[in-house]
Order: sequence, then C-alpha cells, then structure tokens
Amino acid sequence: MLADARYAWPMQDPLIELATVPPVALHPAVLAARAPLAVIVGDLLAVPDSTLERSWRWRPTDHVDEEVRYGFYRIHERFETAIGAIAVGRSEAPPDPIGPAVPALGAMAAARWDLHGALAPLAAGDWDADPRGGEWTIREALGHIIGSQRSYGWFNAWYLSRPALEGKATRPPEGFLPPEPTEEAEAAGSPLDASARLDAIVDACIAANAGLDHAALHVGALWGGQQVTIDFRLGRYGSHIREHTVQVDKTLVLLGREPSEVERLVRLVLATYGRLEGLIVGRPSAELDTPFPSGSSASRILTEAVADVAETAAGVRAASV
Repeated sequence: MLADARYAWPMQDPLIELATVPPVALHPAVLAARAPLAVIVGDLLAVPDSTLERSWRWRPTDHVDEEVRYGFYRIHERFETAIGAIAVGRSEAPPDPIGPAVPALGAMAAARWDLHGALAPLAAGDWDADPRGGEWTIREALGHIIGSQRSYGWFNAWYLSRPALEGKATRPPEGFLPPEPTEEAEAAGSPLDASARLDAIVDACIAANAGLDHAALHVGALWGGQQVTIDFRLGRYGSHIREHTVQVDKTLVLLGREPSEVERLVRLVLATYGRLEGLIVGRPSAELDTPFPSGSSASRILTEAVADVAETAAGVRAASV
C-alpha cells in the first residue's frame, strides 16, 4: 500500500525544528510523482499471473506484439533509462558539489521504496496476521521501522546541536527531545496511514540532514551504547530499513504468504523507482531544475519517466483483462 501526496512539504515532524542546518525541501516533482506512482502500482497489481503471456502492444506502430510480462520489465527499463540520463547529465554538466550526507540519504530513499514494494501487495489482514514463535507481525515491524527512523533523526539533532569529539558523546538530558510516539502509535490505522508516516519521517530526515558538511559528519554520537559518528548513524538510516525489510520477507514466509510473479515484478518496479528518487532527494531545487547539456533537467527526467510509466501500466492492465 503506497502513501499518497498528503504528507507534502512543509514537514510537520519536530525534526525540522530540531535541525541544525537549513532544511533542503523535497522537490515538488518528487511529491507530484508519488500520486501517479500509487495508480501505477494499483494497475500492475490488478494483473493476474495467468495473463502474463497474453499479447500486449508496446507501441501503436509496432507490427509484432510483446507479452504482458514484458510490460513490467519495460517499466523497469524506463526508470533505468531515467537513472542513466541523470547520471550522464551530471557527468557532462559543470561540477555542482553535493553535501557529504546526500549519498546516505539517497540510499535511505531507495531502501524505503524496496520496503514499499514488499508491502504493496499485502491485504489489510496480512498486516496483523500472527506468524507465531514470538515473531513480530508486519504491522509491528513497520512500527519499529518508523519509530527507529524518527529516533535516529531526533537523536542526530541532539548530537549535532552539542558537537563533541569522537568518543565523547553523551545522551541528551530528559526533556530535551519531544516525547517519542510508541511503536504501536507509529503503525496505527490503515496500511495507507502507516505507510504515509514512514514516508513523512524519511522525507523529514532527508530534509534535515542534506545540508550537513564534512565536519558535521565527524561529530561524535552514540549508537547502541557505542561511540560512533554522525556519518555512521546516517549510514544506518538505509541499512536499518533494509534489515527489517528482510524481517518482513521472513515473516511472510512464516505466514505462508508466497509472492506471485506479478507481486515480485511490482517490487522490482518500486525498487528501481527508489534508485531514481535517490538521485533527486537532498538536492536543492535550483540544481534539479537546471538543464543538463542535453537540454533536460533531473526534475524533468523524473516527471517524464513517471508519466511514461503511468501510460504503460494502464496499457498493461488493459491487455490483461
């Protein structure tokens, strides 16, 4: 289940107020892409496995049909093309340095979309099904993911507001940080509500940290009682989501919930989109809107890719009926 565009900038999470550098707003093109992306996923999940070998006309001028299955891979390829266009455009454009935190934030954005890919096909009942053996439900796992991402962000703000040398960090005093929601509260409501909270805190963490400089990344911090640096904690942003995405996969196995081929293909599509969005987040709008020598900008490449994919997904669904 994908979140919609209700959780748009400006972010309401206290992290934005706690941030030690001016926040870097999420580009409007990203928010605009997410609404059709939800429709795209709905169209693709409506395709039964049994129709994957049916004929599908990729382009109106073609004389030979492809099969419906290829439509999913065509969508994946379209996002890959956009990823390549941005990479090539940036290599040809004048150097425009990014903050040293941005790669880790982009990795978190990509991890978030792979998790969405695992969750998108699930029915509401799957979220609360008991895998037994003391293992978490899907809802409990997501509540932990959201709560931990929020905690990472809030505690990073504390460490950055009181720079300490590596090996000298201390925990914040009582009352410095806002009261944290419980993990139950983080995952409460419909799957859409919980997924939207995940998007909101991931987006807020990106906005609050994209402007950090090299010195900030070497500020001392704590993680699990161990002395680390902010750089390490930023690396945990995406890694933590990956860790519990694996847990979600294991839980689905315990529930006997084997993904269909279409569900696997939808996850591939969302994972590839996540890599594309990872090239956009954390960067100022002025940079994203500046045309490359080829004439297109990163924001335009994203917008056009999602529009093309929406048309393809609608055609794939129609061919499967």
